[in-house]
Amino acid sequence: MAYRRTVKLLCGLAGGSAVLVVAAAAAESRGCFGGGQPGDGTSGWSRLTAIQAAQPAWTPSSHTPAPTGHAWDFNWDKRDPSALVNGKKKESVTEDPSSEQENGKPKATRNILLIRHSQYNLSGSADKERFLTPLGREQAEFTGERLAALGLKYDLLIHSSMTRATETANIISKHLPGVDLASCDLLREGAPIEPVPPVTHWKPDAVQYHEDGVRIEAAFRRYIHRADHRQKEDSYEIIVCHANVIRYFVCRALQFPPEGWLRMGLNNGSITWLTIRPSGRVALRTLGDSGFMPPDKLTRT
Repeated sequence: MAYRRTVKLLCGLAGGSAVLVVAAAAAESRGCFGGGQPGDGTSGWSRLTAIQAAQPAWTPSSHTPAPTGHAWDFNWDKRDPSALVNGKKKESVTEDPSSEQENGKPKATRNILLIRHSQYNLSGSADKERFLTPLGREQAEFTGERLAALGLKYDLLIHSSMTRATETANIISKHLPGVDLASCDLLREGAPIEPVPPVTHWKPDAVQYHEDGVRIEAAFRRYIHRADHRQKEDSYEIIVCHANVIRYFVCRALQFPPEGWLRMGLNNGSITWLTIRPSGRVALRTLGDSGFMPPDKLTRT
């Protein structure tokens, strides 16, 4: 009993590595390792030495993993006020550059809700034939109801010009009366960048990556950025588009390697929520949220 109490005490004071060594020493003294007599310095204690060598040294510096990757770039959207102040000579000698910079600082937060289109007809060969399935229309209704239930003051609903995204946006729009609807070709589906690691089931050629990548990056730069300094209140914008576009946007906004976009999966009709602070900080509030749909209505096609 005394032996067990000692082990428990050491576990609370010194951690697992110390306990292992002490327990091994006690076991050796009882002859549990075999080969040699207790205290004779032979084979048993050589095993204990091996156990000690296998334990990693603990220090405060090694306990916390060292940061990896690049530091956060606060001017990722090229809208940092300090970077916008030009070097032209001021007309008035009394004008304070620091005051100009302060006045140019954004004050509002942008909230961007990225919606993946609902399930569509996969057998269609042309875009106009890839319309929503009956289940897809149900999914869009659920998404519209969810967005309305959030009770947010939406400023704009933008959607890809492809049929499945347009139909999804139109259904959602019925639940959000008064919210302006706009279409954009930049948000069409495509191959943003060659994924790492590569996949075998989907291999666009280099030309498609070259053409689609530029367009999707242009869409990111147009829609994903901090608020303008003239914006007074926080904004909430909805973008209905496609899985590849959304996943690429998330990687770029969080300053993760964009080649990792294909490592994420998104359900049809799901909601991904990005928040962009005036300072340029970005937070991912939800990724592919579809918990508002019944389980039997969930798809990822």
